[in-house]
Amino acid sequence: MSTASEHTSTPIALVTGATSGIGHEIVRDLARTHVVYAVGRDAERLAELGGFDDESSIVPVQADVNDPQAVAALVAQLDRLDVLVHSAGVVGQAHIGATPRDEWMRQLTTNVVAPAELTRLALPMLRTSRGTIVFIGSGAGTRASANLGAYAATKHALRALADSLRLEESAAGVRVSTVAPGPVDTPMQEAMQEQLGNEYVGSRYVRADSVARAVRFVVDAPADAQITDLSIRPRA
Repeated sequence: MSTASEHTSTPIALVTGATSGIGHEIVRDLARTHVVYAVGRDAERLAELGGFDDESSIVPVQADVNDPQAVAALVAQLDRLDVLVHSAGVVGQAHIGATPRDEWMRQLTTNVVAPAELTRLALPMLRTSRGTIVFIGSGAGTRASANLGAYAATKHALRALADSLRLEESAAGVRVSTVAPGPVDTPMQEAMQEQLGNEYVGSRYVRADSVARAVRFVVDAPADAQITDLSIRPRA
């Protein structure tokens, strides 16, 4: 994997879920000012983001956030980290009475356990840099909906993780934010609406690049401040 050793004066960011939707747009936005390690499972989509060369500050990293060894190996290759954005996530729709244990574990592992573990491993570097951690939450993290019980539970848990971490790392100067979008125009949203039998009209939803701009707002907050919670909803 390429390293950022030639860009030591440039801040370093790591973004999960980089191959689609919100994560993809966050990578592209942060790459204007950061060297961005873009983490995802789809090699082809990662290749579309570009490589680490004279014209690109994006380092594609093919890795599964649910693989502890892969995550540990990734963190071990970094000697600095300024921004960590947890954008990888999964969703499933079903009545709680029809949601099997395996589905609970799938969503909890990706949406809660994986970001907790990556954060744990990256914390020493983030303490050194007095860095920023951004958890991409959801409106479901404050208000659950029918047939999204498992997903809402994971997003409630993710917000609790962020709130606890913020208190624990305050003395170290690490900033922790939850950016919680409402429905976003992404492939995930399109699949959800298709499953529900609804016509998909992308203009009804928040654009993924608008969420990326919100993340930028959090990252660029003045050094004396942290934006703890930021909700984004469709205008209409």
